[in-house]
Amino acid sequence: MGFHEVRFPDNISRGARGGPERRTQIVELTSGDEERNASWANSRRRYDVAYGVRRADDLATVVAFFEARNGRLYGFRYKDWADYKSCLPSQSPSATDQGLGTGDGTAVTFQLAKTYISGSQAWTRPVTKPVAGSVQVALDGAEQATGWSIDTTTGLVSFDAAPGTGVLVTAGFTFDVPVRFDSDTLDVSLDIERLGSITSIPLVEIRR
Repeated sequence: MGFHEVRFPDNISRGARGGPERRTQIVELTSGDEERNASWANSRRRYDVAYGVRRADDLATVVAFFEARNGRLYGFRYKDWADYKSCLPSQSPSATDQGLGTGDGTAVTFQLAKTYISGSQAWTRPVTKPVAGSVQVALDGAEQATGWSIDTTTGLVSFDAAPGTGVLVTAGFTFDVPVRFDSDTLDVSLDIERLGSITSIPLVEIRR
């Protein structure tokens, strides 16, 4: 699928709305009880960036960005201001924030990921679009300045030498969400003062 490694304008995304979506099937039985089944194993994020358009210049920027992506054809990066760090929003990322796996003496690549924990339950989200220059890596808690590289288009960390058996691989980072426009149409309106507005500009996360 086509993807442009460019980020949607931050000044507009900062005022957007949206977040994770899940798909659950609920069947109500004749007894009044219900059965629930998850149709999706992972969540998918949706956003509406129309709320971030405040000026006619913002509108022109969005239209240009939309045209350059050919509507829904090409994906792009999006900064979710509510969730873009490997740590808590009030903290700065560190190399021990997120566990990526345990070395076995053979594997040299590890996928960046962020784990969401509540009580005894946890869900791990693959991170495929880290921000260049933001990734930090540690082995058994010791930060590694060299000996590894990051592919910012996939989120894969590659080591020059495989971490030893039982060695905990961790990382800290900031990241973008891979998204696309969820409509091939922008419904633009202009009032008599030439102030522009768009009712809705939906974006949807790309899952591969």
